Parts: sequence; C-alpha cells; structure tokens
Amino acid sequence: MIKEFKEFIARGNVMDMAVGIIIGAAFTAIVTSLVADMINPIIGLIFGGMDFSDKYWVLSGDVADGVSLEAAREAGANVFAWGAFLSAIINFLIIAFVVFLLVKAVNRAKDSVVGREEEAPAEEPGPTTEELLAQIRDELRARPQV
Repeated sequence: MIKEFKEFIARGNVMDMAVGIIIGAAFTAIVTSLVADMINPIIGLIFGGMDFSDKYWVLSGDVADGVSLEAAREAGANVFAWGAFLSAIINFLIIAFVVFLLVKAVNRAKDSVVGREEEAPAEEPGPTTEELLAQIRDELRARPQV
C-alpha cells in the first residue's frame, strides 16, 4: 500500500497538479486585488457608488430599519441576504472575465513563440551515406588511370 502511494505521488501529473494549485492560490490573490482595488471602484463611479452587499430582507426576528446586514445577523435575525449574493455574482463575472483576458493574452504570447519556432527554416538534411559513397565511386571512375 505504501509502495503504491509512493508511486502515485512520484507521478508527474500529481506534482504538476500541486504546482498548479499553489500558483492558482497566488494568482487568486492577484485577481482578487485587481477586482477589488481597481475594477470595482471604476464600476462604482459608473453606477453612482451603488453597493448591494448590505441589502437584505428580514425573514424572522426584530430588526430596526436601516440596520446593516452584519448588525441584523448579530441581533439573531434570520435574513435573506440577496445583496451579498448579487455582489458575489457580479464579482465572479468580473473575475471570470479578467481571467479570460489573462489566459487569452498568455495563449497569444505562447502561440507567437511557437509560430516563430515553426517559421524558422529547417536545416536541409545532408546526403546519406549511400549517396556519399556513390559520389566517391563516380569521382574515382572519372579519374584518368595512371
């Protein structure tokens, strides 16, 4: 059982997956910062600073009007936090679009590098051994005999 586990871990695809997860976690922090710190403020300017994240409906419990979502939850009210869910959907769509643009740029860069490698002229193969021997034979026959 331990031997099988060692073989499983030693396979390349498991290590590639581990590296991918680590890079993905680091990349998530970059994309989250991009969305939260750069894109969302621009969207806030466009839509007049609307923030849905604090919008909710009280399903049960006593909550005064105008209380924040966090305060309503702390008061023990059962709330339907539709604004937080809508904000999560908007953030997901923005993040997905940013990731799409980044992947598209990486693929374009990779294709241009691969394209340059394919465009490089391939070296013409030299003559085969048989062709060289035949050429030597023909030149020896063409020489005048002494």
